[in-house]
Amino acid sequence: MVTYMKRLVVLGSTGSIGTQTLEIVREHKEELKVTALAVDSNIEALERQVREFLPNLVCVYREEKAKQLKDRIKDLPVKVVSGMEGLLECATQAEADMVVTAMVGMIGIRPTIEAINAGKNIALANKETLVTAGHIIMPLIKEKKVELLPVDSEHCAIFQALNGEDKKKASKILLTASGGPFRGRKLHELKDILAKDALKHPNWVMGQKITIDSATLVNKGLEVMEAAWLFDMSLDSIQVVVHPQSIIHSMVEYVDGSVLAQLGLPDMKLPIQYAIFYPERKPMEKGEGLNFARLKQLTFEEPDMDTFYGLKLAYEAGRIGGSMPTVFNAANEWAVAEFLKGKIGFLDIPALISEAMKQHQVIQKPDLKDILNTEQQTYDFVRGITESGYEPSTA
Repeated sequence: MVTYMKRLVVLGSTGSIGTQTLEIVREHKEELKVTALAVDSNIEALERQVREFLPNLVCVYREEKAKQLKDRIKDLPVKVVSGMEGLLECATQAEADMVVTAMVGMIGIRPTIEAINAGKNIALANKETLVTAGHIIMPLIKEKKVELLPVDSEHCAIFQALNGEDKKKASKILLTASGGPFRGRKLHELKDILAKDALKHPNWVMGQKITIDSATLVNKGLEVMEAAWLFDMSLDSIQVVVHPQSIIHSMVEYVDGSVLAQLGLPDMKLPIQYAIFYPERKPMEKGEGLNFARLKQLTFEEPDMDTFYGLKLAYEAGRIGGSMPTVFNAANEWAVAEFLKGKIGFLDIPALISEAMKQHQVIQKPDLKDILNTEQQTYDFVRGITESGYEPSTA
């Protein structure tokens, strides 16, 4: 008999991770309750979610859209807020137990920090938070004695492979990557890639931004930096391994040579559900599980960091540290948005990251203000050089 219901805040509820989180709530409605939802602007999808899950607080980041939603759900006892203050109100909601941070981009940093300060456990799907502010987040997690559970399939796999082991005996993290839709191609073959091609991921169904990041392997670079913070490992102890089948979600090698891996079909609901219910495992509604007789083979190869040099730049940014990972992330965020609009080419994405990193004067221990200032300065820089007629992909 269920005697306790876990109460969730979902930041980014209409995105890929957010909607799958709500599917899990739907499947475990006797154990989970949504108390707050937050989105950027998709009020049509949000209204449907509000009417189904009946939170008492919702945030629409864009104020005009928030006003529209308020009118649309005036028949419901739901408070509607907007802007960053609204996000923070959701993240720190008194009755909530856990905040699922599924918003895309650096907008997720402040709500995550304030949720931790408010004593909330975090199911982290916003990798930018640790990439840019890991030096702030991880000590705060320890200070406030809350849990941070990774939602990324790779980090969830590493978490499981470390669970119950002496973490000091882990010698290497093997972070798997599918290789994306352009695995095996060389640099000159990527010159004319369009967004519609890059959005065709071979294994995973994800949001647009992360799908483009997977095509450039920038996403894997962000995951390397995130893993370093999550598991207190050096970047040189984290090795990316291309595994096209996406069955092994990552591995941990120990000092005695043993390698522990977590396997499963590519389904983001598994790491989301694991994070929400940890340390308990719950049944999940699914079809046929992993069938090794049909699987035939698992293959592995090294990533091509000359072609997909965004990954190489990520290692460089992580090793430099300080404010450099913020530059890497911000330049990528801006470039991906422009690529999706058709304003720059596919190869301009890593090229712009490189140019932004070259010009940056590193701040060694940036506070939150420094991080946000660096983000804006990076946006301004990459916008400026593209508007000036600079062609980074041919430079």
